[in-house]
Order: sequence, then structure tokens, then C-alpha cells
Amino acid sequence: MSDFSELLQEAEKLTCELGGTTDLPKVERSLRQVLEASSDLYTRVAQTGAKDIQANLLLGSKGIDLPKIAQKLESLSTKRTFEPIQPVADLDIYNILENETRNQILSVFDSGYNKMLAFTYDMAWEHQQSEWKQEKRKILNAMSTSSGAAIDVGKRLTITLDRQSINAGNLSPTEAIYVSKIIDYNKTISRGNQKPNLVNVFTSIVGDFKDPKVTDMWEIIKYMVQLPPFPQTDDPIKTRNTVPFIEALIKQGKSYLEDRYKTYMNNIINEDLAHAIRGGIPGTYHLVRSFVGLRLQGEYLGLQDGLVEDRPLWPMVYYCLRSGDLSAAIFCLKKSGLPEFQDIISLLEAKFNNAKSEINRLEDTIKFSYRRVIRNDTDPFKRIVWSVLGCCDITDEHSEVARTADDYLWLKLSLVRPSSVKDDCIHYKDLQHTILEEYGENHYNAFNQPHLYFQMLALTGQFEAAFEFLSRTEKYKVHSFHMALALNELYMLGGPEDMSAPLLSIDPMDEKPSCRLNLARFVMLYVKKFELTCPNEALHYFYFLRNYNDSENENLFKISVSYLAVETKLYELILGKVQLNGIRTKGLVDQFTDANITAESIAQLIAQNLLKKGLFEEAIDLFDIANNQEEVLKLICGILSRTVQLENEPGSLRSRIRDKAIQCAERFSREGYKTTPNIVNCFLKLKDLISFFDQYHSKSYAQALKTIVELQLIPLRAEEVDDRVKNFKNFHQDLCKVIPDVLLAVMNMLFAQYQKIKGNNEYIPRFHDETMGIQLKHLREQAKCLTNFTGMLPYRMPGDTNSRLVQMEILMH
Repeated sequence: MSDFSELLQEAEKLTCELGGTTDLPKVERSLRQVLEASSDLYTRVAQTGAKDIQANLLLGSKGIDLPKIAQKLESLSTKRTFEPIQPVADLDIYNILENETRNQILSVFDSGYNKMLAFTYDMAWEHQQSEWKQEKRKILNAMSTSSGAAIDVGKRLTITLDRQSINAGNLSPTEAIYVSKIIDYNKTISRGNQKPNLVNVFTSIVGDFKDPKVTDMWEIIKYMVQLPPFPQTDDPIKTRNTVPFIEALIKQGKSYLEDRYKTYMNNIINEDLAHAIRGGIPGTYHLVRSFVGLRLQGEYLGLQDGLVEDRPLWPMVYYCLRSGDLSAAIFCLKKSGLPEFQDIISLLEAKFNNAKSEINRLEDTIKFSYRRVIRNDTDPFKRIVWSVLGCCDITDEHSEVARTADDYLWLKLSLVRPSSVKDDCIHYKDLQHTILEEYGENHYNAFNQPHLYFQMLALTGQFEAAFEFLSRTEKYKVHSFHMALALNELYMLGGPEDMSAPLLSIDPMDEKPSCRLNLARFVMLYVKKFELTCPNEALHYFYFLRNYNDSENENLFKISVSYLAVETKLYELILGKVQLNGIRTKGLVDQFTDANITAESIAQLIAQNLLKKGLFEEAIDLFDIANNQEEVLKLICGILSRTVQLENEPGSLRSRIRDKAIQCAERFSREGYKTTPNIVNCFLKLKDLISFFDQYHSKSYAQALKTIVELQLIPLRAEEVDDRVKNFKNFHQDLCKVIPDVLLAVMNMLFAQYQKIKGNNEYIPRFHDETMGIQLKHLREQAKCLTNFTGMLPYRMPGDTNSRLVQMEILMH
């Protein structure tokens, strides 16, 4: 039984129903209930604002009850969706099966989710890496300056050098001088003669440039390449880091600096012969005596140990050493008559006679004397002589005497001991690191003095870094490039294993600070300026890449020629052309005779690149040069399958392929076909179909029908249908593509003849003796053969071919 409150509510509801008016709608609630609902609504509005009201009004206007939806959403829960399944008793078959089902469903969801997550992650990274690689390639290929972004080269790339010209054009006078020697050099190699020294070749023409800085740079290279022969199969970087080659590099670097200083002293003396008082006696001693007389005029204080022929002793000894003449230095010391310097004389004599065992012992004695006495002497020339001879105090720059970069480098090279493992001497790699990394371009003001920084790098055996630096100056770029070529021909230039590497790169396996120069990229950057206008000269530079392969083991010379040919379209100039008699005319590549480099192999590579670009017509001639008859016929068949049914227009693709097909058919028939019978049959049929469609478009229907009967492609008699269907299965796919157009053309001709006879306008000569009915019946039978043949073919006809054939056949009844 309901309680009193429920009875009261029902009574109030009944009262409202009875006392309601027609002006207002009836309500289901009493006044008290409305008050309670209003209070509840006010409470919610006060807490959340008017958002709930606005949402109710918006959704309520569309017939949506928001409170009910909210209740339903609150009742939904995903907690049990992937909850662990509760264990059940072993005998509870129903729950066991239910759990197993849920397990299988959950495992499918879980494995699918994991696979999707892993696949998404892999695809995202693959896409990201692909974009990075693509952008990196674009940057590296577009850059004609330093490739420092790919390596850690420190301070030396802090200066931006001259902006380089990238406009294509003809060769400059300097480039023309160089390329003439390059052509002569390559011709000498091609003839099988002994390879000339390219450094000597270029050094002989430096006078034509009329630039003393260029002359000096080539003179440095000439000195630095006078080393023992480099093994062709060994890594040049590793070879240069061995003790014998380091000693040879130091010797040549010092020799250049010493000869250069001797020339400098001669120039100083010649400018003031009156005060030099040189006399007529040749030799380093008298040269140094005159120079010291001019150079030291009260400038240095604290000079010690007396005079030699009115000249201070230690300046005389130092400048003799600085000129590279040990015997003159020995003569000075002996002439001084001071017995306390006998160890210095003995050391000089041991160095002169290359007595290594004596040198090490005497150097230790000199070091002891230097630390005990000489270090505190006031004579700067005496200190530097003892330091150089005994390898003493390697941190002292001796700036009072060694004032120039040449003096500094000579001093440091004199303090290098390649075979020593002690720390009391300078190691060659440390000297290289100091010049390249610690000092770098800023220290040597490389922007205004590029030749000086190049000299410091080259004389310390850092050829790769020197050439890369010089390539960033437009004035000296051409010279640095040919220096790199010359050293590469002597197997002295270190290059990367990956030919797609930046211009300058560092191999982590190399001893620092060794760098590697990508000669292939250097050649491409240099030739880029004139390759389109001077293809012959570009080929001669590409020939230097004949011993390099890319990551796919393809010869870089062939690849370079391929890209040049595709870019310029000068196929006949570069590779020649196959004439009607089958003999190929010579092209530019024929001047490079090599067992691995032939015009045929290059033509094959170019043709493959053309195929990738979709240039099929151009690829035909290249495959023809490559003696690849199969590809020639395939390409001709492929193009004819798309164009043979078209009307012939002068200069069109169909017209050009028609002429090419006729020429190839005549030549191959004489030489013999070297491919499968299926391709040969397809080629010959398509060649004859050219004549068929020409006759069809010129409305020579009788001749066209005769041609198609001879081709035996389609049936025109009922007994031929089965044989033609059987033959169709053996057709090449390119020939199959043309059959629908052949059928339509033949049906159109039959229908045209039918209309003419039906209209009694014209009779075909071979039907003169037949009645009109027999003629029409014969045409209908031929049309029926075509439709039957079409229906029996195991080939899907394109478009509305079937419907058109059937429609024309019906119209003939």
C-alpha cells in the first residue's frame, strides 16, 4: 500500500488535471515539485554556469534529450573491456569456453595493436629518414663551396670566401690553357705510352698565368711530390702517415722553405750591392755573410761568442741552417775557433752524413747543455740554433728571430721527430692539427692571403684540406682543381670510399687530422660550368674518373658520360650513329680506348637511363649503338602498339618510328635477327600493319583487305576462326594490343562496302559476276567471322570494341 506522500502526490496531480485551463499546457508536476526542480536547476547553474542550459536548448530544438544521454554515457564503462579474466573451476565448461573465446579476441586485439604501432613507427621513421637523405643530397649537390656541414672542421670554415660563379659558359683563358694539357695527357695515355708526370706538365705552363702567387703554389706542389712512389693499391692517407713518408714530407717542406729563403737573401743583397760587399766567391757562406751585414745593423743586442769575419757567430750559423747548408754552418763554427761548441759541430757532421745513431746521442747532450746553460743566454740566435739542432724547448716560438710564417713553419718542421715516441719533440700530426684546427683560416687571414694558408697546409702534407680551401676562392679554384688531379694521378690524394660523400670528409678510421677529398664531386663541380657548351673538354675531365666506381659498382666515367649525353642530347656527337650499312660512326668517346670503357657499354647505360625517364624513342638509337637488338625491337614494337593505328602525319612520332622500323627491318634482315622468334614476328607484323593502316586511312580498302589477309592475323572465313584464335595465344603482348584496332578497321571497311553495294552506288571488281545478294551475304559472313573471333579470344577488349563490332554486324542484316 502506498504511503501518504504518494497518495498526496496523486491527489494533487488529479486536482491539477481537473482544474487546468485550455490556455496553458498540462503539467505532470505539482507546485512543490516544480519548486524542487527549480532549486535543483539553480544549484547546477550556479556551479557550472549557463552552459548546461544552452546545451539543452541547442540539442532540445533538434529533439535530443541531453540529460538522458548524459545518464547513458555515465553508465558506459570500458573497465571490463580488457579486464583480466577471472579464473574458473576446471569443470565449469561454459565459463572455460567463454574465457577462451575472450582470450582469443583479446589476443587478436593485442597483436593487431602491437603490429599497427610497430608498423606506424617504422613507416614514420623511414619517411623521416628519406626526407632527411633527400634534403642532404639536394644541399650537397647544390653546394659548390665547402662541404663543412657534413664534417667537424672547426675554426677553419669560419670565413666565407669569394662567391663563385655558377653561370654556364665557355672556357676562360686559364681553363683553356689547362684543358689543352689535359687533352694531350689523355691522348698520351690512350696511345699506351708512359704516363707523364702531370705536376711537371702543369708547372711548365705556370708562366702563362702571369701570377707569382700561382707560380709559388705550383712550386710548392712540385717540391712536395718528390717522394718515394706511392703504391697504387694502398690507401694514400695511411701511406703518408708512415714514418718513411713523414720524413720525406718534412724534408721536402724544409727544402722548399730553405731554397725560398736563399732566394730571399739574394734579392735583399741585389737591392743593395754597394753595402753588401758580397764579392765574387759563390757559396752559401759568403751569401749569408753579406746578408747578415745588411740585416744586423745594431738591431739585436746581447749577441755572444764573438765574430766570424766581422759578423756575429750565431746569426751566421742560424742563417746557414735556415738556408739548408749544414756544411756552411760547420765552417762558421770551426772558423770561430771556440772548443766548447765541439758537440754542435759533431752533431752537424752527423746530420750531414746521416749517422742516425750518433745523432740521437748528440741530441741528448745538446738538450742537457741547453737546459743547464743556453736557455738563459741573451743571444736569441744561439738559443734557436741549439733548439733546432737538439730539439730543445719545443714550446718556445723564438719570435725574436722567427718572425714570419715561413720561419715559424721551418722551425716547427725542424723540431719534428717522426720516429720518436717521447714527448720532448713535436709529432707531425700535432703540427698538422695546430695549423689546421687550432690556428685555422682566421689566424692566417685566409680571406686576404689564401696563398699563405694554402702554403701552410701543403707544406705539412695536408693536401686535401689545402685543395678544398683553395677551391672556395674563385681566383684559385681552377688551380686547386688541377693540383688535385695531378696528385691523384700520382696516387697521393686520399679519397673516400663512398663517392657520394661531401667534397671534404673525415674517415673515423683515419689518424686525425687527416681529411679525404672527393675527387669525383670535385670534377663534377668544376665541369658543371662548361659541360653543356664544351662536351669534348668535359669528357676529358670525366676520364680521370675511369678508375672509380659508385655504390652500385658502376664506372663513374660511364655514369658521367651518360648524364652528360642525356642532358645535352648530343648522342651522335658523343657516341656516333649506326648507319644503314650497320657501321657506327665514331664519337667523342672513341678517343678513350680502354678495355672496360667502350661506346657500346656507355650507350647501354645511357639507354637504360632514358628508359627510366620514359624517353623510349631516344633509347632506340642508343640500344642500337649498344648492339642490343632485342631492346631495339621491343621498344619499336611498344611504340608501334600505341601509334600504328593513327593517321600518318609528317614529323609525328608514328612517322619517325615508321622510318626507323623500315630501316631496322632492312638492316636486321641482312645481318640476321639476334632475338627470340616471338619478338621478331611481332616486329614484322607491326611493320606490315603500318602499311595496312596507311591504306585504311587513305580509303584503299581493297589493298588494305589484301594486306590483312596476307598477315593472317584475323579470320575472314569461317574455317579460319579456330586457327586464328589458336595463333593469337602465341602473339606478343604488343601485337595483341593492336588487334582490337585491326578488327574495328576491317569491320569498318566491310560495313562501308556493304553500304556501297546496298546503295547500288559502286561494285567491287571481284564481285562483278555475282549477284548483289551473294555479295551482301559474303560480307555478312566475313563480319560474322570477326565477331565470332572476338568472342573466342582469351583477351579483354578495351572500351566498347565488342559492342561496336556487334552493332556494325547487326546493321549489315
